[in-house]
Amino acid sequence: MSPASRPPFRLAINGYGRIGRCYLRALHEAGLAGQFRVAAINEPADLASIAYLTRFDSTHGRFPGQVEAGDGHLLIDGVPIPVSHATTPEGVDWASHELDLVVECSGQYGDRASLERFLLAGCPRLLLSHPGNSAEDVDATVVHGINHLALDGREGLVSNASCTTNAVVPVLHLLQREIGLEQVLLTTLHSVMNDQPLIDGYHHTDLRRTRSAMQSIIPVSTGLARGVERLLPQLAGRVQAKAIRVPTHNVSAIDMVLATTRDVGAAEINALLKHAADSCYRQLIAYSDETHASIDFNHDPHSAIVDASQTRMVGPRLVNLVVWFDNEWGFASRMVDVTRHWLHTVVAARQTVRPS
Repeated sequence: MSPASRPPFRLAINGYGRIGRCYLRALHEAGLAGQFRVAAINEPADLASIAYLTRFDSTHGRFPGQVEAGDGHLLIDGVPIPVSHATTPEGVDWASHELDLVVECSGQYGDRASLERFLLAGCPRLLLSHPGNSAEDVDATVVHGINHLALDGREGLVSNASCTTNAVVPVLHLLQREIGLEQVLLTTLHSVMNDQPLIDGYHHTDLRRTRSAMQSIIPVSTGLARGVERLLPQLAGRVQAKAIRVPTHNVSAIDMVLATTRDVGAAEINALLKHAADSCYRQLIAYSDETHASIDFNHDPHSAIVDASQTRMVGPRLVNLVVWFDNEWGFASRMVDVTRHWLHTVVAARQTVRPS
């Protein structure tokens, strides 16, 4: 059956927060309604709030279509999506929706035992919007454009890694291959997130995250180094990372300090990155040498935008790069890419005739 004649894949979204809503909108804006249909949403919030926050978004603007709340349904351009309000995987009758994939965007489940509760409750396969607690907790951790071709259609639990991992891995993958990297130090300057309060409050066990998100620059913990080494094992033991939350609502940056294995110059580094952005990495990496502020990249679908104006060298083997990324929209766009590839891989695996 050709993709044009195949019925749309049926998807569900569990957890309809920032990434869940961006994922639905990314499908809509990519014009993929003929290939993918969101057939269910599970979100504890009430339906009126769900419809309102789909229609109006302070970060990405109004939804480019008609949004209404119906009787137990969210209607997008008149197409009804059943909405449930369960707080556990078992609280939804997933099988009744005849799904091909559930996108887990609540961020509440990270270990294999918890994730497998979705499969036992009727989900055919699960794509996480966050890393598993360990590599063994999922069948694969994927950064689209780097290792997505390793999916063979037999996986049940796949992680889309993190927004920061998606931003840095393509750049590091390229530079490791072309130049060689001895050590990597990554500092993420990340926009505020909803685990931080607007004013000081009891929001987190990390005491720094009890402080007002909009009044301070706040260091937080990060698993980025572990995530990079999971995707690029050749760099194991050579990556360190830290993260700092800054009082902006969206778009983040990564300051990268790279020790190379051979002498190199800023012009060569920028030329490599520009060529990659114009060719094999063009859906992942963008390149600019203009004078930017972070807001310039709001709603940018790339995983990373290299700011060539900020490339610096200290001696012949110490490189400093700045990479921008829309931590919501770029990541949701890669989730759509992984969804499309994974499900087409599942179909291809089913159609393969195996010799007896």
